[in-house]
Amino acid sequence: MIAIIQYNAGNATSVKNAVESLGFDCEITSDQQKIRAAEKVIFPGVGAAQSAMLYLKTYGLDNCIQKLQQPVLGICLGQQLLCAHSEEGSTTGLGIFNAKVNRFPANGIVPHMGWNTITPVKETALLEGLTPYDDVYFVHSYYCEPTSDTVATCNYILPFSAVMQKDNFYATQFHPEKSAGIGLQILNNFLKL
Repeated sequence: MIAIIQYNAGNATSVKNAVESLGFDCEITSDQQKIRAAEKVIFPGVGAAQSAMLYLKTYGLDNCIQKLQQPVLGICLGQQLLCAHSEEGSTTGLGIFNAKVNRFPANGIVPHMGWNTITPVKETALLEGLTPYDDVYFVHSYYCEPTSDTVATCNYILPFSAVMQKDNFYATQFHPEKSAGIGLQILNNFLKL
């Protein structure tokens, strides 16, 4: 079973629909026992970092996520919360990735919204079968700085981490569930890890 973490952030239902369209059983849950027992865990999110992190801490989901051993996929806000710190509300994240999350500078249109190209910088099973410079769908005002955990970048105003990986933790700044065939390929790659 695939667990999709339910917390104070949106888009869990669209992720569930995408996972089920690929033929996998999944459940949206905040039950720590179910999350720990799941084959794979998806940590999606749309919303504000500070309130989302407060919810995770209040219900003990922060420690639960940090200790997961199975493959975990953070999506959008989920990726940002896996980082060490976010400028949004000066929020301390889960610290899986040693990266800072910053607001895009005001010299461009913010939020970054729409289709944009990702450029792989390292090999990862998550991007298997994709061609260089594939486009995916973004909606975000904050970005993860590139680090040694960055496996693909995107350039919007400046370069940022579009895909990250460290051990069993994977993350995308874009929304694979809204990225048509490319996004479904990425989700399928994750679900088959």
